[in-house]
Amino acid sequence: MAGVAAAQALHNASITDFVILEYRDTLGGRVWHTDFGADENGKPYVVEFGANWLQGVGSNDTENPVWTLAQKHKLKNMYSNYDNIRTYDETGYTDYRDKLAGYTQASEIASKEAGRILSENLQDQTARSGLALAGWRPRKDDMKAQAVEWWNWAHKNSDWEAASSPETSSFVFGIAGENLTFNQFGPSNHLVLDPRGYNSLITLEASTFLTTTPQSQDPRLHLSTPITSITHSPAGVTIHTANQTCHTAAYAICTFSLGVLQNSAVEFHPQLPDWKQTSIHKFNMNTYTKIFMQFPSAFWPPDSEFLLYASPNTRGYYPVFQSLSGPSFLPNSNILFVTVVDEQAYRVERQPLSHTKAEILAVLREMFPDKDIPEPTAFAYPRWSTEQWAI
Repeated sequence: MAGVAAAQALHNASITDFVILEYRDTLGGRVWHTDFGADENGKPYVVEFGANWLQGVGSNDTENPVWTLAQKHKLKNMYSNYDNIRTYDETGYTDYRDKLAGYTQASEIASKEAGRILSENLQDQTARSGLALAGWRPRKDDMKAQAVEWWNWAHKNSDWEAASSPETSSFVFGIAGENLTFNQFGPSNHLVLDPRGYNSLITLEASTFLTTTPQSQDPRLHLSTPITSITHSPAGVTIHTANQTCHTAAYAICTFSLGVLQNSAVEFHPQLPDWKQTSIHKFNMNTYTKIFMQFPSAFWPPDSEFLLYASPNTRGYYPVFQSLSGPSFLPNSNILFVTVVDEQAYRVERQPLSHTKAEILAVLREMFPDKDIPEPTAFAYPRWSTEQWAI
């Protein structure tokens, strides 16, 4: 998105002598979709391995620019009802929505205090501290409260939303980020389910200034071109690629992901200055992994969108399942996906697919002890932390 937007800005300023060097064979980076499973006619569905939501939709005052693009390109999306959630533990369905209500009450108090700290330029603290002072103090062994928190800290700036726990998150700016999205642009989230893929926003915007046709590609766009090193000086920039090609220019705009920069996947000569490296390493590049399953039939409640699972011993262990089989999404698809983040995502991405499948089926059999849970007919997930272009 950033690289294409930069090129578009140059084009709009009548600067056309640029090239775009892209690691993958398509534009979009982590906005990455794939064919998955099949409908009754054998046609595969399209699911998003990466970015999936349009967040902050519905304000009459200030429109989210991504929502503007979605409307411009008629991106298919549906409202995600975060209130449509059922709660489970290792014994099956267990109603602990009172803990959701308790968290919401504390979160409202915490939000006001975070605003005061920000406006008065006071010392920040971890989100764990801020929530505790607002009255939310879940015991380590209260796994239902831990599941609620995983789903919902700082309203929707949670582990599930941002792949960061309260212990590793800024209290002030966790709240501020939530406010900037949902208070500025609107409270709604919409799930993208476009058969063209979410990255069609990026490719369609690129088509406004790149003359690419089915028969030929704009010579300024170089796909499948991994960059290995960059030499820079006041005289210009030289870029070397894994394809044994070399590009020289007066200037270069670097839009690598934070993970690529942190892991030195590209060498800089000379090295980036200390102040820039300090900024790079002040942030965490978290791993967020969605695991998709298609079953012969849907055994979960047809009217439920989200299913929250409290593991008896591990926080964030396959905690949130989401149904895509409802009438508003991919009707009768029998597709369910579960999200893991951070350490759990890192673990899952490094174990065999069969191992992950067995773990998830064991969880689902705890959640639905009265159901005969079948083997999925399709099962897939990305391995972000092993991708050189996305680490």
